Amino acid sequence: MARDSISDLLAFLAVARERSFTRAAAKLGVSQSALSHTIRGLETRLGLRLLTRTTRSVSPTVAGERLFLAAGPRLAEIEAELAALSELREKPAGTIRITAGEHAAGVVLWPALARLSPDYPDVKVEVIVDYGLTDIVAERYDAGVRLGEQVAKDMIAVRIGPDMCMAVVGAPSYFAQREPPETPHDLTAHSCINLRLPTYGGLYAWEFERDGRELKVRVDGQFVFNNIALRLNAALAGLGLAYLPEDAVQPLIAEGRLIRVLADWCPPFPGYHLYYPSSRQSSPAFALLVDALRYRG
Repeated sequence: MARDSISDLLAFLAVARERSFTRAAAKLGVSQSALSHTIRGLETRLGLRLLTRTTRSVSPTVAGERLFLAAGPRLAEIEAELAALSELREKPAGTIRITAGEHAAGVVLWPALARLSPDYPDVKVEVIVDYGLTDIVAERYDAGVRLGEQVAKDMIAVRIGPDMCMAVVGAPSYFAQREPPETPHDLTAHSCINLRLPTYGGLYAWEFERDGRELKVRVDGQFVFNNIALRLNAALAGLGLAYLPEDAVQPLIAEGRLIRVLADWCPPFPGYHLYYPSSRQSSPAFALLVDALRYRG
């Protein structure tokens, strides 16, 4: 069937349903004269009169009633199916790939995903834990998570966590034989648990700041790890000092299992941000995730 025939059929159904050219034209958004011309053209092609017109009413003929009863329900089904497809398109679904560090994945991403997933089972999320400053465009990630000060200027950044602090900690058993450091420079005389990050091409230099003065200290020790859990376990075992996110050690400090030092050299800094290219098309699933992660504190 030609496209024009379908349009003409929809016009006929509107008139037959409304029993009025005036009301049908208003619903279709066309003029009455244009609608009358369409119906006449359809009747001419079929060689049948479909509508009986009087000055006061419009009603289907026998042929028109048959066409109305046959075509009306079928086109209604098609319209309903198209509406269902549109709803499916708007329903959040699909896979979202995110790269993040271990700490961000555990304290920011996971709580939001755990809240979101029961209500949106069609949204699949893949989180790749990576300490490197990954090129999310080249690696085909939808988004990444970085500290606010590390987000590139050409990216859209959405704050997803509060300000953070780092903490230098050691076990009571470690300090039983050593004097606590009073300045970051004193760390060079201590056994420290190092962190290796691929981004830095070597061991991470511990970062400090006080009174506007920034300081980086390269420490030494018996152990080098590339995750939080092993560094924390080594510190708890009394094997050295560790430089860890404050929220990861605060409960252990409160319990007396760890002792914090150099707190006045560890001020807050901008917390985690979700970042993604400005050119990224925002699907319903991605928009949903961004909203769930957005920090509102």
